[in-house]
Amino acid sequence: MKIRAITEWLKKANDYATNVYNAPYRSAIARAKRDEDDLFMLLVFSELMGVPNPASYYTLELQPLLLERFHDWHLRMGMEHSPLDGFRCC
Repeated sequence: MKIRAITEWLKKANDYATNVYNAPYRSAIARAKRDEDDLFMLLVFSELMGVPNPASYYTLELQPLLLERFHDWHLRMGMEHSPLDGFRCC
């Protein structure tokens, strides 16, 4: 019984130490992930915005999946309205 209590305490202490150690890096990791996602969205929708994309054959099937996130993306990029002529999202 005593060993179980010590084991539980050690697990909680390890979780706490991990959270304290990783806390300063969470915002940097989230920012890097957001930048990476923004670049990916640009790659997927670049052909629709008039930018030649050599991988458009492969990214074309991803467009319907990413359309839900498109509105948030173009606002974050500083575009007030959708840059796509045939697609009005706002």
